Amino acid sequence: MKAIIAEKYGPPDILQYLDVEKPSPKENEVLVKVHAASLNAFDWHLLTADIFLVRLATGLRKPKYTIPGADIAGKVEAVGSLVSQFKPGDEVFGDIAASGCGGFAEYVCARADLLALKPSNSTFEQAAALPMAGLTALQGLRDNGHIQPGQKVLIQGAAGGVGTFAVQLAKYFGADVTAVCSTRNLEQALSLGADAVIDYTREDFTRNGQQYDLVFAANGYHSIFAYQRALTPRGIYVMSGGKPAQLFQALAFGPMLSKSGGRKMGALSTRANQQDLVFLKDLVEAGKFRAVIDRRFPLAEAAEALRYLGTGHARGKVVLNILPADQP
Repeated sequence: MKAIIAEKYGPPDILQYLDVEKPSPKENEVLVKVHAASLNAFDWHLLTADIFLVRLATGLRKPKYTIPGADIAGKVEAVGSLVSQFKPGDEVFGDIAASGCGGFAEYVCARADLLALKPSNSTFEQAAALPMAGLTALQGLRDNGHIQPGQKVLIQGAAGGVGTFAVQLAKYFGADVTAVCSTRNLEQALSLGADAVIDYTREDFTRNGQQYDLVFAANGYHSIFAYQRALTPRGIYVMSGGKPAQLFQALAFGPMLSKSGGRKMGALSTRANQQDLVFLKDLVEAGKFRAVIDRRFPLAEAAEALRYLGTGHARGKVVLNILPADQP
């Protein structure tokens, strides 16, 4: 089978498009014929190791897992002896990072508990765009942010993969949503349900005097003290993505600042699970949630897709079409 291989850390140029052996599922795994995969900032960090903690988790000198790709959608081809939930022919999607990734390939094996049936009204590429970014938005708003109806919620980075999902989910949970993005993305944010928009090229929301019950930073670049200023006295700041400096501040200073006052501040660690995937699936099938896809690339052009993602200007999700739509 064809796959994208990363034998060392580095820029997208180090990726290779090679023939490798087709995997076989373990007793608790499912073999999936991958139709589409999507890219996340997670894939960029794993490839480049631009955050040193990546090396502690995946290998100091070279990646432990050589085929990138966490988000997939495809058809089940075979199941392990302990798997009863899925059968060959089922259409599934999921975030398989906890199985060692491997999604940038024609076939991948993944733990069955990391997958769910694909939304019936979604294409494979739409389903592949959902898992990691959708789960990050859901868990950040619901579990870390404790979002409540009627709250004033600000989504920073509202045009990216996580941000487009966060805007929709915040509206689903009944919040009054302000989306922060660039000029060219203001209309997109409004179309996804935002009640108000802020053009960050013209206005700094941390200095305009407005305060929010929940600030969800899908792309954070302000200091943690600036975010603190933008919160109501009992507001919550959740950092899910951004520059390494902001991640360090959220991890290092967030607990201390949370103890010193009524505000809560910290970083999000997303955990893939089947229950939340089904939650997103149900929202999609009910017409209340959708993926925004910016660009599509064939598998052989995964390096180019990652280079584009690395610019930080993707509007929604970037997807690899691994199996053409007219093939079974």
